[in-house]
Amino acid sequence: MDPTSPEVQAELTRRHKAASITVIGLMVATVLLCIIAFLSRPYLQEQSNPPLEFGMRIAILVLGVGAVGWRRVKLAPMRLQDIYGLGGPSGLLKTLEKTSIQLALFGVAIIAIGFFSTLSMGSDAYTYWSALIALIIFGYFYPRKSVWQRVLKWFSNPERTEVAEGEKV
Repeated sequence: MDPTSPEVQAELTRRHKAASITVIGLMVATVLLCIIAFLSRPYLQEQSNPPLEFGMRIAILVLGVGAVGWRRVKLAPMRLQDIYGLGGPSGLLKTLEKTSIQLALFGVAIIAIGFFSTLSMGSDAYTYWSALIALIIFGYFYPRKSVWQRVLKWFSNPERTEVAEGEKV
């Protein structure tokens, strides 16, 4: 199927819009959690809990690095080529949408850990810096329609039979 056909373009627009709205909604929710943490400052009592703080930092680090690894695995050129071969443009777009939402969920997990740390330890700083990390993840992995279109064109090119190992898409 031609990636410039109206059906494929309509599905591209629909799936991209769904992924974009989801990521933007999660960004807004992140900002709202920061506002809640700010407003709850008078009600929080700061407590020291080094093991919990250390565990929180390690969990956020693992999730941040894990998001990068997840993206590299899920959007590897050879994998996308196989998906396009089996599912066509529809399968490829479905994979791009699902992966974008999965990557956004890494950011959600990071901000949730930070917010619950704020509630547990009484310092709103945990929410702020975890929100910063989550917003960086949301921004870095934000689904860009132009990239999705390039990926569709790349894999639908009939002259292109396989992707060279290590080639970037």
